[in-house]
Amino acid sequence: MSAPRVLVVGAGLAGSEAAWQLARAGIQVELVEMRPQKTTPAHTSGDFAELVCSNSLRGDAETNAVGLLKREMEALDSIILRAARAASVPAGGALAVDRQLFARSVTAELSSHPLIEVRRYEVTALPEGPAIVATGPLTSPALHAALETALGEGALAFYDAVAPIVAADSLDHERLFAGSRYAKGGGDDYLNAPMNRDEYDMFVTELLAAEKVPFRTFETGEIHYFEGCLPIEVMAERGRDTLRYGPMKPVGLTDPRTGACPWAVVQLRRDDLAAEQWNLVGFQTKLTRPEQRRVFRLIPGLANARFIRYGMIHRNTFVNAPAHLDALLRLRSRPDLRLAGQMTGVEGYVESAATGLLAGRMLAKELAGEPVEPPPAATAMGGLIRHLTARRPDRFEPANISWGLIRCPLELVTIRDKRERRHLQAAAALDLIRRWGATHSS
Repeated sequence: MSAPRVLVVGAGLAGSEAAWQLARAGIQVELVEMRPQKTTPAHTSGDFAELVCSNSLRGDAETNAVGLLKREMEALDSIILRAARAASVPAGGALAVDRQLFARSVTAELSSHPLIEVRRYEVTALPEGPAIVATGPLTSPALHAALETALGEGALAFYDAVAPIVAADSLDHERLFAGSRYAKGGGDDYLNAPMNRDEYDMFVTELLAAEKVPFRTFETGEIHYFEGCLPIEVMAERGRDTLRYGPMKPVGLTDPRTGACPWAVVQLRRDDLAAEQWNLVGFQTKLTRPEQRRVFRLIPGLANARFIRYGMIHRNTFVNAPAHLDALLRLRSRPDLRLAGQMTGVEGYVESAATGLLAGRMLAKELAGEPVEPPPAATAMGGLIRHLTARRPDRFEPANISWGLIRCPLELVTIRDKRERRHLQAAAALDLIRRWGATHSS
């Protein structure tokens, strides 16, 4: 018998992770990526695992649900987490990366693997199995249409947003101060632009009055923003103090020039190892480019800011997972076909990569003719599967991993100290995922 061969469509975070897990299990993989021959509204290169929104993979403490998810993935030999650690940049208590180093590392490792054949073309129809489709939230129109036809109903959609990046040498560092919230991490992980009350009020007024980019033809329909990544102008519309209690909250920061906590603050996070580019944290937006220059230059220290990348909003699509996916990430109507990544209905870089890891591991086990089970519900990975399969189909929407998705072992439920309970939950989850990995390995 010839060795099994699996088609993985899409070389983003999920597709890259799925291809890696299959190859490490000794399975031949054809990894198909349409970029750079055909690009998307958000991507800029043909590299695998390109990060198009933020460069942050969020919190890294194990008492944080996404921190636990990272450790579970590392326990299962995640190529995405390994590359992220190697390309990390200072970001306080978060894991952030130099985007180019990260993507190039993943691209080089997968492209040089003897069991992975990389091909560059657009897949326009659902492939014959065994296959994993991980084409992401900006799946090409033709493949999106094929998926809609196969599912028998329209795919759901929401709108995701990208924050601007500015050049370090264009900033007025005399108006900024370095420091992380509550002094976590290094002292220069973030730059902070403090605002007094008048400056904040003027900024909100101009933000609310600014011109926005109209939605394009392919983005029409009901506007459904993901609550975890709202455009800054949408947040401002909810009340003048919303930003002060959201991305511009000053809590945990002290301006060394005044010795006081500012009225509001804009944080800039390092976006590359050389600290030449800085991301405006939480400033995803649909303002026009001229309005971004005008309004964001009102921020202290950014009067002459040069924009490396402007903020934008794009349409993301995902399937109604509880109605269409089983606990092994297979389409109920096509068990030979698995989905992975944001198109399954998870939100976030780490969560997307985790579904790719799961899809690859579970398919490898299936091709070996052995019983396959999803991870235990008391793990972060099992929590993601729980989100995708246990929700009511009529109430399903994208979600990040959270402790609310992870089942707490009965013996830990009565522990009142939340921090102690989270530590014990994390330890139990890591033990469970290592055991699951040992039975779902090459």
